[in-house]
Amino acid sequence: MEKNKNKEKEFDAVKMMRDIRDKIHSETKDMTFEQLRIYIDSKLAGKPRLVGQK
Repeated sequence: MEKNKNKEKEFDAVKMMRDIRDKIHSETKDMTFEQLRIYIDSKLAGKPRLVGQK
């Protein structure tokens, strides 16, 4: 079976992950630990938790 290496991807998970990582880095690069903690808490607020998490 021959793979088509020239086929355009419809969804590139690696590119998406890198874009998200770069965005977070640009938003948090000059933050202190306390500022970073507040940033993380605000992003997690309202997100559903897994069973067993507090």
